[in-house]
Amino acid sequence: MSTTPTLPPPAGERADAADLRGFGYEPELRRGIGSYASFAAGFSFVSILTTVFQLFAFGFSFGGPAFFWTWPLVFAGQFMVALNFAELAARYPLSGCIYQWSRRLAGATVGWFAGWIMIIAQIATVAAAAIALQVVLPSIWSGFQLVGDDPSLTSTDGATNAVILGSILIALTTVVNVIGVRLMAIVNSTGVTLEIIGVVAVIVLLLFHAERGPGVVFDTGGTGSGLSYVGPFLVSALMAAYVVVGFDSAGELSEETRDPRHTAPRTILRALAAAGVGGGLMLLVALMAAPSLTDGRLATEGLPYVLTSRLGETGGRILLIDVAIAIAVCTLAIQTAGSRMVFSMARDGVLPFSAALAKVPARTGTPVVPAIVVGAGAIAVLLVNIGQAALFTAITSVCIVLLYIAYALVTVPLMVRRLRGWPSAEQGLSTERGGRLFSLGRFGIVVNALAVLYGLGMILNLGWPRPEVYDPAGTHWYLHYFSLLFVGGALIVGGLAFLRYRTRARSLHLSLPLTAAVALEGDAA
Repeated sequence: MSTTPTLPPPAGERADAADLRGFGYEPELRRGIGSYASFAAGFSFVSILTTVFQLFAFGFSFGGPAFFWTWPLVFAGQFMVALNFAELAARYPLSGCIYQWSRRLAGATVGWFAGWIMIIAQIATVAAAAIALQVVLPSIWSGFQLVGDDPSLTSTDGATNAVILGSILIALTTVVNVIGVRLMAIVNSTGVTLEIIGVVAVIVLLLFHAERGPGVVFDTGGTGSGLSYVGPFLVSALMAAYVVVGFDSAGELSEETRDPRHTAPRTILRALAAAGVGGGLMLLVALMAAPSLTDGRLATEGLPYVLTSRLGETGGRILLIDVAIAIAVCTLAIQTAGSRMVFSMARDGVLPFSAALAKVPARTGTPVVPAIVVGAGAIAVLLVNIGQAALFTAITSVCIVLLYIAYALVTVPLMVRRLRGWPSAEQGLSTERGGRLFSLGRFGIVVNALAVLYGLGMILNLGWPRPEVYDPAGTHWYLHYFSLLFVGGALIVGGLAFLRYRTRARSLHLSLPLTAAVALEGDAA
């Protein structure tokens, strides 16, 4: 009886495995993600077809056509954040990157809370992304409106139907994640390719149907002028803030990416740059091609109204189908990133039921239980809000506030470390291809400072309890303060959980391999 010898892994995979062992972790996740799939992970999390279609009406309703300028401002701020993340991704190519980066920069306590907040944020973001199906599917075919006859997210029927459609989508993305990272990468890359084609098609087709010039972006639409426009402008900026997040997903998948020190920093920046340029052009051509800026439909129906009006029912529906695909892969990418964060913390033994959450079946090389937990958590977020017309704004706002807080728990400690001389030495490290690690060099402190100022300012803007944003109908007092209550509750629950795992977290941090992190002052305290 003959046997087939087992071939050793390729040299690149052996090098990646050895690199991971330098951080004290055995390679368990399957490395099946290349450069394009890594880019697709970040791009699909941002998913401009999903989020711009979902949120255009929100931004326009508060700021008029001039809300367009919030996009380049938010993009510039987030690009400062992304540049810092790219530098960290080159030095710490680990799953659950926000948690891993934060604990190496600021110690066990800050790192644990960064990871905890990121998990809650990603679960809520999965739910928020899945809700977007309600914006698109009933416009494609009325049969997708399973409850009532009003598809608007601001209606009780629409909100309930959004929960049903979103739950079905999350169940499907959970199955894909459970099967394995290879299938996830194929589905995600295919979906992103279709999304990019759709973005280009929307821009070109609407440009040919333009009714007005680009000067429309200087029209406030009667929402204010001069200093009186500052308030509406800040509220409308929430639209861009909701969209331009998640570019760090390439870092989340570092342990499943080939040559991660080389690949992840580049794909983080490319994903954000592509989303920034594509999203800005989509906003511009939509404003130029809208049949009317004053009939109220653009503020309630958003981009689906522009597409179906300008391209006809058939053309509009074809593009809306592409949007639905983008929503599906966006939900998939967010859930994947969330499951890696859960796995990364569980692997360190600092979460409840860590043993089960950290288990990776050899057959799939994918953390199965975390994917199920994230999916079930997202569906639970939807179900407890069933029938609530303010569901969409409340969930979206909460998850983005949490994401910005988690980002700040990386950029603020990184700024402190830079002021102490980080990175003082690269210890001979290079990328897997022999190149230099991505570095901001002498611009690091300036870029980092801008990232911190932007992040803190946007956290304040996002969390401000504006009734017109969180409870426009004035039906529930708690919705007015929903973001503050949710964030506070998440921190309290997290604090109680951390009390159980703080000894483990601190001892784990003190035993970090010297090749993985520079010792921090005061960590033993």
